[in-house]
Amino acid sequence: MTDRGPAGDRHVPVLRDRVVELLAPALQQPGAVALDGTLGMGGHAEALLEACPQARVVGIDRDTEALRLAGERLGRFGDRFTAVHAVYDEVPQVLADLGLHEAHAVLFDLGVSSLQLDADDRGFAYRVDTPLDMRMDQTQGMTAADVLNTYSVEDLTRVLRDYGEERFARKIAKAVLRRREEEPFTTSGPLVRLLHDVVPAASQRSGGHPAKRTFQALRIEVNQELSVWARALPATLDVLAVGGRVAVLSYHSLEDRITKQVLAAGATSSAPPGLPVELPEQRPWLRLLTRGAEKAPPTETETNPRAASVRLRVAERLRATSTTRHRREHR
Repeated sequence: MTDRGPAGDRHVPVLRDRVVELLAPALQQPGAVALDGTLGMGGHAEALLEACPQARVVGIDRDTEALRLAGERLGRFGDRFTAVHAVYDEVPQVLADLGLHEAHAVLFDLGVSSLQLDADDRGFAYRVDTPLDMRMDQTQGMTAADVLNTYSVEDLTRVLRDYGEERFARKIAKAVLRRREEEPFTTSGPLVRLLHDVVPAASQRSGGHPAKRTFQALRIEVNQELSVWARALPATLDVLAVGGRVAVLSYHSLEDRITKQVLAAGATSSAPPGLPVELPEQRPWLRLLTRGAEKAPPTETETNPRAASVRLRVAERLRATSTTRHRREHR
């Protein structure tokens, strides 16, 4: 991979100041633990370390290049920063391995990172002809080329429809199978040309680049992003301290829907309708700190276009639950 300079010069963290504003109140006590579940190049972690001098940050990422760059950027904080190679549904185990039983603030900045989008050899971007990899962790798992070259029409249609919200999913899937019979897919160029040919011109004029939705779908499938996220958020809330806060930055409706449902469930009473008295264990155990999903202000989207689609949701833990008590009793 070509070295493109220090992480601090390459990455503009989305909603950095707002994230710090919302998480910092939970990180004021000595020994407070912040967990950055999607470390990337360390921009958010750096801001939290600077704003909360009594806290330490545990940063995890499945991308080894991100860990290297963030480690260089955050090395000046010494033992206040710890980097871990893991996927974010492994948060409870990561904390346990470090001898920690809870986190006071947690951040997830979901989706593909600036590092991955900007690296031409990773296959995430469709602007250049590059190997169809798309793995966030390049040490394991199938590539986007594997998906294109081995999936059936039905499976490929499902991926494009469900993860890319692609109207022409089946038409694209059939074209992919015809093309791979002649020559397997290895780089993005032939796929982009196929999509230009298959997606109707009218849709291209109104819906943007014809490869946008297919590339998103392939990336989500390769990295199992939605299934991992559906496991990760509930597991993380189990290890969030009472008074602790979780912030989630989502960039498309599929992952934001999961976030909304999980946080809303915790912020809603479980008492049956019409019950005259709400029992303590039926009271909400989360408090939502954002009204719906916050968007980035125009001043930020003008200078950082990747902030245009962001949705921020933040919640605070109000009390322990039977799940958290069970976990702690069995540590």
